[in-house]
Amino acid sequence: MKNKTMAAWLAFLGGPLGLHRFYLRGLGDLWGWLYWIPTALGLYGVQRVQVAGLDDHWSWILIPLLGFSMAASALTAIIYGLMAPEKWNTKFNPYNAADALPGQTNWITVGALVCALLVGTGTLMASLAFSFQRYFEYQIELGQKLSQ
Repeated sequence: MKNKTMAAWLAFLGGPLGLHRFYLRGLGDLWGWLYWIPTALGLYGVQRVQVAGLDDHWSWILIPLLGFSMAASALTAIIYGLMAPEKWNTKFNPYNAADALPGQTNWITVGALVCALLVGTGTLMASLAFSFQRYFEYQIELGQKLSQ
């Protein structure tokens, strides 16, 4: 039986690694394995910033991938947490009653929803702000070089 609360917390905490997909669909899930790609590229962008500094153009593209991956995982946690028990059990526990206990929402599920909303929104906004700020600063520097 697949527990909705467990899936929501796995999507929030381990979503960028696809842990919620592996929990719900098994290790053979292709999408679960594809979750690693933008996460790894985003972490590579963070590593490039640490080595090359903030003026690294590739990091402006790669870091938002990590932010988008984390935000998408938080959104998935929210979707799982808000799913009706009947729909959850029909989709993930088809051999049990529609109102079975693993599909019920409790306070721990609500905690996952709140955390996912806070962290997901903050991560998405921070990654976008970083990339846009660096891009516009670069454009200003180019404009200053051209004017001299």
